[in-house]
Amino acid sequence: MAPAVILLHGDDNVVVCCRTVEAGEHIRVEGADIVAAQRVALGHKLARRDLSTGDKVIKYGASIGSMTADIRAGGWVHMHNMKSDYIGAHLRDAVSG
Repeated sequence: MAPAVILLHGDDNVVVCCRTVEAGEHIRVEGADIVAAQRVALGHKLARRDLSTGDKVIKYGASIGSMTADIRAGGWVHMHNMKSDYIGAHLRDAVSG
């Protein structure tokens, strides 16, 4: 079975799913156990630790956005609870066209 997640950089506070992760699945990352709060699809992010509203989301060792809601470790991090600090979500379709 493929590894559940990949940690792209040691400073990251999220990990990326290498396959679909099921709710309740225990995942070991750098010696810490993360429990997936819900089913999360391949390529999506899980919080590596508790994150609060306004916290920067760190992926690749760099900020990719900010949390818009609090989330516990193991929670799904995506556009429903984070925002890009660079492109407004309403503009994504227009610029990615």
